[in-house]
Amino acid sequence: MATHARSASVAGPVRERAGELRFVARQPILDLHSRVHGYELLFWNGRKPIVRSDSDLATRTMLDNTVIFGLEELAHGFPAFVNCSEDSLTGEWVQVLTPRMAVLELASSAEATPNLLSACRKLKALGYRLALGDFTGSPESKPLADLADYIKVDMAKVDAAERRTLLRGLDGSSACLVAQSVETQELYGQACREGFDLFQGYYFCRPEPLESRKIPGNRLVHLEILENLQNEPVDMQRLGELVMCDAALTYRLLRLVNSPLYAMRQEVTSIQSALMLVGESTFRRIAMLAIASEFNVGQPVEVLRIAFQRARFCELAAHICKLDPSEQYLIGMVSLFPAMLRIPVEDLVQLLPLREVAREVLLGCDSPEAILLQWIVCQEHGDWATCDAITDSRGLRIEQMVRCHAEAVAWADAALKFNV
Repeated sequence: MATHARSASVAGPVRERAGELRFVARQPILDLHSRVHGYELLFWNGRKPIVRSDSDLATRTMLDNTVIFGLEELAHGFPAFVNCSEDSLTGEWVQVLTPRMAVLELASSAEATPNLLSACRKLKALGYRLALGDFTGSPESKPLADLADYIKVDMAKVDAAERRTLLRGLDGSSACLVAQSVETQELYGQACREGFDLFQGYYFCRPEPLESRKIPGNRLVHLEILENLQNEPVDMQRLGELVMCDAALTYRLLRLVNSPLYAMRQEVTSIQSALMLVGESTFRRIAMLAIASEFNVGQPVEVLRIAFQRARFCELAAHICKLDPSEQYLIGMVSLFPAMLRIPVEDLVQLLPLREVAREVLLGCDSPEAILLQWIVCQEHGDWATCDAITDSRGLRIEQMVRCHAEAVAWADAALKFNV
């Protein structure tokens, strides 16, 4: 597989015997309806990317991680695409993975030897699915393409004319066609028109702005609620009036308050009682979760998952950088509101009661307050080198950042269960 930056979220860390931090990352693969079809699993040891499928070390490490974490946990029950070396297939190492959940991904540059083809047929007979990554249509890869359940084509490496030729050569194939490196809505639309079935990339966090650029009325109410939540103290009478304007938001908010996320000892039935029991700071976070969920209606669920991860990570890691946790939580969450509302970030920041420094962070300016958002965005893209550069330049410990991110991922996964 390619080693360029890709959207990914870290599923969790673990220590190797030598004390080196390891963790698994996952990148969603979406279908034509923007639903998750599966996750590709990547591995990073904290300093060096180990994602090349032709590396036995990479595959052994990846297999070890998938066993430690469990495919069910890593991929939420969806197919898990695991990059494999040729030796891992012929040597049967991959059989430690559950056939019904694992998709074994092999680079199309692999030599289609009789031994490898025999191993692939045996694995398919056992119930495994095969994926062929970075497919370029070379004649040498045809025997593997004939066996593949998924064929991946990198939109950044294969131009439109080459893709047309390549796809014509796949006429009659029963394999699902996966477009890789789909980073914009324009590329997504192009991949749809060309006949791809699945899509891998960051496009779903960059929806095209609405032509009118006008926010619906109920969303304006939600923005007013956010403004009210930034007041000290919160005007509960006004907040209650605003929340009750939207039954769906009220339901989401109370469901979150009563969820195991906040371990309430008694059931909460009103906005006022929720605030009294959980306190203003926690109530702000819960309300922002509920509002984000309403903002994201009609958008891919993965956008919401990433927003939750960003918010929680920025909040948890704020103490490392001596930043305000509440403001960092807000910055992380709001960073994906433009994608949810389909308006430019320049328009959105004018509607929110943010400090000037927070506005500048969301607009892409560099500042101490931007460190955490910058780090987690690079993490999502699998840009490990920039993650390290950020931590090194600020004197931060990568282990602390990774732990905060792993906790944020787990928290976001739990929060999502009460929002969809």
